[in-house]
Amino acid sequence: MQTTVLILSLAGIVVLSLVAAPRRVGTDGFFSGQNAEGHAPGLWVLVLSQVTTWIFARSLMNAAILGYYYGMAGTLAYAAYYGSFLSGGYIVGHLRRRGARSVQDWLSDSFGKTGTGCYNLVIGLRLLSEVFANLLVVGLIFDAVAGGGGTVAIITVSLLALAYSAWGGLSAALRTDVVQMVLFLAAFGIAFLALVLSPGFSPAAVATAPGVAGSWNGWVLLVVAALQVFSYPAHDPVMMDRGFLADEDTTRRSFLHAFWISTLCIVAFGVFGIQAGLAGEAYEGELIGTWARMFPEPVFLLLMVSLLVSALSTLDSALASSARLAVEELGLAARSLVGGRLVMTLVMAAGLALTLWGNATLFDAVAVSGTASMFLSPVLIVGLVLRRQIALWAYLVAYGAALAGAFAYFARSWPTVAALLPDAHKYEQLLAICVVVLATGFAAVLAGARKG
Repeated sequence: MQTTVLILSLAGIVVLSLVAAPRRVGTDGFFSGQNAEGHAPGLWVLVLSQVTTWIFARSLMNAAILGYYYGMAGTLAYAAYYGSFLSGGYIVGHLRRRGARSVQDWLSDSFGKTGTGCYNLVIGLRLLSEVFANLLVVGLIFDAVAGGGGTVAIITVSLLALAYSAWGGLSAALRTDVVQMVLFLAAFGIAFLALVLSPGFSPAAVATAPGVAGSWNGWVLLVVAALQVFSYPAHDPVMMDRGFLADEDTTRRSFLHAFWISTLCIVAFGVFGIQAGLAGEAYEGELIGTWARMFPEPVFLLLMVSLLVSALSTLDSALASSARLAVEELGLAARSLVGGRLVMTLVMAAGLALTLWGNATLFDAVAVSGTASMFLSPVLIVGLVLRRQIALWAYLVAYGAALAGAFAYFARSWPTVAALLPDAHKYEQLLAICVVVLATGFAAVLAGARKG
């Protein structure tokens, strides 16, 4: 019964997405998001698109898992990353005032092809991780609910998402994001209301919950998020792309609205993880198995539908941004519908291969990419905001430190790397890495900066 409901729900989401996608699309619509009349997206199209692409399936699961282990501290730590809408809007505003049309545009003026090449490598890896992690959640859902079939579900969802994404590119992603966000809010809203009205729910207990592992590492992660939150949005092409589609006032307001809506959604989803910990439930299958035991079937299915909607909404946007990156920034294919669709197909194939290869540690992808992005903090603060010219060598030192830090966290279990890290919990190790990366980056950038 549950499997049938999920399959029918998935089919319904895809059908509605196909209906919402534009019937025809030109090159500007495919890469720049303009509608058939050549108009930029309006305020609430931008807001809902920003929100639904950032509260993706991986993020929802991360918030819940961190809430389960570290209580409200863990959920707040993950929610802190959504301050990226504020820092991202701030960065976009400065870029536009400098006449740049993208982060790459400004980096090219400041550091040439070397600067944009380094940046594009990081965001290319992030886009791949977006595809991989959201497909992974789809597999986890079907494995938990149906007792198998996750691989088939992953392949099916990847093909369906590619089908409507490749049809309309960014214009399709924007329109389907609105539909998918409405579906998500409806499904998740009902599930959350059922949770808070259930007899065993206590707002005070949830707010003060330490989690099953204690709250300390949740607070550690909150500090990590605070260190990463300025650079984090700048390495997310989905967010940055949406910062240059409409006029400046509409864009600024869209970032502000996206911040409070997405933060509320993430905290609310984290409450499901906190409640599982308070109920004394054993952790099973990225919490999906735990929720199946805890909640009535309708509530559980609504949670799963919420995750499926968020997975699809992120996949189409990641593919659209991949096409823009490869075509408009890297020049790897012609600026045509065929070129964009070819890039989407290759990116989806690569993401699918990574998913089937297997790595189920959802938060690691956030930690690694967030650490790799930290070279942008000193570069953007000193170069963009303070308007100093930065020497290329300083940029490369900051970049190298960030990549080394990301690698150190990824390879923390390797004996050679472990010997360099403090003998502590992995999140305390991550905090130490972030401090070293930022200190090195700022030292290099300040040493290599001069007045423009």
